[in-house]
Amino acid sequence: MNWRDYWNQDTPIYASERHKLLHYRLVSNDIIGLIPSPDARVLDYGCGEALFAERVADRCGHLYLCDGAPLVRDRLRERLGAHPRVTVLSPEELAAAVPEGSLDLIVVNSLLQYLPLEELRGLLRAWRSLLRPGGRLVIADVIPPDVSPATDAKALLSFAWQGGFLLAALRGLARTALSDYRRIRDEIGLSHYGEADMLDLLREAGFAAERAERNLGHNQARMTFVARPA
Repeated sequence: MNWRDYWNQDTPIYASERHKLLHYRLVSNDIIGLIPSPDARVLDYGCGEALFAERVADRCGHLYLCDGAPLVRDRLRERLGAHPRVTVLSPEELAAAVPEGSLDLIVVNSLLQYLPLEELRGLLRAWRSLLRPGGRLVIADVIPPDVSPATDAKALLSFAWQGGFLLAALRGLARTALSDYRRIRDEIGLSHYGEADMLDLLREAGFAAERAERNLGHNQARMTFVARPA
């Protein structure tokens, strides 16, 4: 099993439905805050279930949701297929469906840890080609080399305390430790990038980039980068 296969199923990564809802609500609010104008064309790449996609779509001209897992896409299309400003795509469909130089904002949240370096390099070039000259690429939830699973667990428990699902989070951490996620993480690993490494990769792909002051979502031990075509 690889990471794409793992996400193409129901997973135990969320401690409870409340955890999932609060996570997606927080991320959607962060994405809404990045939208530059009401007519902006936005791509959420690696979007997952995007439970609040309607709210994001209501704030922009068009929202493209792209995910590599067929099960995720099927559920998105079932829920959002009739929405006039939402298009659900696979990564393979993206280039044909979205014209080059047409996007104002691309958001990539909590994806890089599951990508090999060469795949990331190819995606950075592809994302750059889709952006308008003044568009932005926002890459969020990048895991630095010094951030451990224990740090992630501490951030989750803090989020759970504030969100009212602490007991579920404790049970969820124990469940995840015995799940396929832990096994795949041990076998394949996650990709980690230091701040300088990410800035170098973005520059190599033709971006001018900087690290944002805060990360999207709840885990502020991870990093977000904002990049524009140079």
